[in-house]
Amino acid sequence: MDKHNSVVVDASGVAFEVHDVSADFDWPEIRSIHYKASPNGKALMVAVVHLDGQVYEAAVDAKPRARLNEWFAQLAWVLGHYRPMG
Repeated sequence: MDKHNSVVVDASGVAFEVHDVSADFDWPEIRSIHYKASPNGKALMVAVVHLDGQVYEAAVDAKPRARLNEWFAQLAWVLGHYRPMG
């Protein structure tokens, strides 16, 4: 979470909030999830690919920058735990 945006990945799926607009994606409606550092290395960028092919993206500033590595480790674990296999 930063002061404008948030990304939550948990047992129910993925939720974005971008400048007070929110979107929730349940696991059964998610085709894939992708994440990476922004080109300047200061933000986490997350994309959800919906079953219909639509792509939804959110970015969250990482302050301090070292937090980005923490988020990557946490995301890897959470996605490995909750992402349905199939």
